This record gives sequence, C-alpha cells and structure tokens, in this order.
Amino acid sequence: MAASAHNSSHPLLLAVTGASGTLYALKFLEVMREVGQEAHLVISDAGAQVAALELGPGAVPEMEELAAEVYDFRDFTARPASGSARWRAMVVLPCTMGTLAAIAGGISSNLIHRAADCFLKEGRPLILAVREAPFNRTHLENMLRCHDAGATIFPAMPSFYHKPAGLHEMARFFAGRIAQFLGFDVEIDRWEGP
Repeated sequence: MAASAHNSSHPLLLAVTGASGTLYALKFLEVMREVGQEAHLVISDAGAQVAALELGPGAVPEMEELAAEVYDFRDFTARPASGSARWRAMVVLPCTMGTLAAIAGGISSNLIHRAADCFLKEGRPLILAVREAPFNRTHLENMLRCHDAGATIFPAMPSFYHKPAGLHEMARFFAGRIAQFLGFDVEIDRWEGP
C-alpha cells in the first residue's frame, strides 16, 4: 500500500465517524495542510455530534475550513461514491465499529461506507483508525476481513515515548504517524533507542 504508487496531486479523503478521538482528525487535517496535500472531508452525523462534545461547537467548522472540499455523508452522487474518481488515499479517523462492520460486509448505507468500498475495489490505500476497547470477537473478525480486502488497520493508540506535553501534541504525533505511513515527509519524534 505504498503511497508513492499514487499520484500526490490527487486529493486525500478523510472520513470522520462517531467514535471518540475527533482531535486526531483535526490534527490530521492540519498535517495535510502542512505538507501541502489537498484533503477532502466527509463527517457522519454521529461524528459531528462527537466532535462537538469533545472539542466544542466550533470543531466541525474548523475541520471544514481545513478541507478543500466537504461532502454530505448522505450524498451518493458525490465524487467519493465513484471508483472512477482519482484519489491518493482514504483515512477513516476515528473509525467506529459500526463503520468497520459495514466496510467488512460490503454494505454501503452512506457515503463513507460507499467510498471505502470503492477504495477497496480499486486497490487504493484505505486506513481504518479503529477506536474501541476492549475488542470483541466480531470486531476482530471484521478487522481481519477488512485487512484481507486490502485495508490497513491502524488503531487510534497514542504513543508516550516522545513525552507529549498535552492532548494536542499527542494527537498531532498520531496524525503524523498515519501521514508518514502514507508516504508524507512529516516531522515527528522517531524512536531512536534509550
């Protein structure tokens, strides 16, 4: 799933669903702006509700301001609903277990599910930053199904070896890790040993 195989001039799609961890999505959009990558955004209703609860009422407008284009998650005529559209990658951050299950089962009940299905069928990078604890067997089996279909499971797990000064720094580090995985040159503290 090397990002270098995909044209960097193509936009990246960020989907935000209703799991805890909206700060990761906000920081990921900031990182995409830093590296000059055009990012498009789709947020589920539950994702917008969680964003407001976690970050305040201005969270969704702030994310939309950072995105080059914003799609209604109910709009099946939007660009991400077609496999013929050109994209660099799709990141679902955070990814609910319901979204994971829909993607694993090939169920397209909204634009996020449909876009993920298109990314899988077209062999494009799809990152699912799952957010739940603990995992039950169904969660694990759905992760394996998505992995076997071509997605990368990238759990929203923070790191602490870089001694983050607060939540924003911790979330920025995780967003940077996803960006690096996709092939972007992002400055983060790498582990160099003790």
